[in-house]
Amino acid sequence: MTDEIKIQAEPLSVASMCRFVVDRPVFDNRSFHFGSREAAEVSPLAKSLFQIPGISAVLVTHNAITVTKFAPDPWQFVGKQIGAAIRAHVSSGQPTVPDEIYSQLPPPEELRRRVEDVIQREIAPGVASHGGTVRVVDVKDNVVLVQLGGGCQGCSSATATLKFGVEAAIRRAVPEIGEIIDTTDHASGTNPYMRGHA
Repeated sequence: MTDEIKIQAEPLSVASMCRFVVDRPVFDNRSFHFGSREAAEVSPLAKSLFQIPGISAVLVTHNAITVTKFAPDPWQFVGKQIGAAIRAHVSSGQPTVPDEIYSQLPPPEELRRRVEDVIQREIAPGVASHGGTVRVVDVKDNVVLVQLGGGCQGCSSATATLKFGVEAAIRRAVPEIGEIIDTTDHASGTNPYMRGHA
């Protein structure tokens, strides 16, 4: 493709993360997460992003790349480097993740079993102490749909709980998981825990 590649940066509620939305597919209807420089070696795009100082994780989905950084440099500075790396990769025509790597992912039913196990062992007890619940709604390919309930639904800390608690535990135990999607209807949550513990 020779036309200009447009990228929109979308800061997320978690300050260390930013999503870069591309005007065309980067990894067509698939997702893959790279939690380390070593893991990124299989992907030309992720490998080039990890060469930018301060990058700690990369999530590639259909037409978006979510980058996590630990460096204090502002996103306005780091974002330009990320945009350049994405444009160079898309222009190269190289695969984002080789088919042979993606095809080695465990089947969805195995991933679901492993995710449900880590939720039961590591996540549920802590969330339950705040009157909340976490459950797996579905696993499609390597994408996990979760739902928060009870005290977590509508809670102002739900995003942080998901990103730093639920997601982190799932990714540690099941690194093959790509995107983790929160399907909770937070707008309808009454958040009884926070109301009763002002």
